[in-house]
Amino acid sequence: MPQPLKIVYHVEPDADALTQRAARYFVEAAEAAVKARGRARIALSGGSAPKPVYEALADRSQPWRERMPWDKLEIFFVDERCVPPDHKASNYRMAREAMLDRVPLQPAQIHRMEGELEPEAGASRYESELRNSFRLEGAESPRFDVIQLGLGTNGHTASLFPHSAALHEFGRLAVANLTDAEQPWRLTLTAPVINQGRDVFFLVSKGEKAEVLRDVFLGPRDPERLPSQLIRPAGGILTLLLDKAAAALLPAADASGRGELI
Repeated sequence: MPQPLKIVYHVEPDADALTQRAARYFVEAAEAAVKARGRARIALSGGSAPKPVYEALADRSQPWRERMPWDKLEIFFVDERCVPPDHKASNYRMAREAMLDRVPLQPAQIHRMEGELEPEAGASRYESELRNSFRLEGAESPRFDVIQLGLGTNGHTASLFPHSAALHEFGRLAVANLTDAEQPWRLTLTAPVINQGRDVFFLVSKGEKAEVLRDVFLGPRDPERLPSQLIRPAGGILTLLLDKAAAALLPAADASGRGELI
């Protein structure tokens, strides 16, 4: 049986408020990691929801840029499409244009997935990158300080797609996964690696995600159909940052916008 999991969700009234909540969440989590361990290793996802958050973190007119301990960060990626880094579909390109090129990060602090390589070669290279960066030995797994995830309308997260081979991978850190998406070959962290993260959170917006959000977190367990159900952090807590539209089918949050599912 899966271990007990407490899901804590925070509901914001609209997309702008969600962007600010998520930016603050990133900064506070990074500050806590730096205080505890001297640096913060953060894994980013692509998609439409995080882009304005990355832009807010880089915006000189907002407080988050000055608070973020940029010199203590290491940036990694949860997944990537198998496309060159300048391709319009590249998660790295989105993050670079929205944030990475606009903040005081050195190239050595950014660990991108090489989507331009043959898929299996790209996955192997990223696994080697993780082993070297985290100084792993044997079967050790990296433990990210912060992992930001999205949620697809088909229930996928990272590039763990329904009924795909990566759902059954428990030994590797990163794999190439053939999906039914527009760019079918993807590189992705595996679910066991994600679940080792100290702070794992989903960032979900828009009403089109309300039904799948309910199914993933309140419906029967069926990770083959809903791979996001594989995300069960070892620490026992999973956080959801949501706008009101995405949260419409969850139990009502309290007056502060906070809710819990156990």
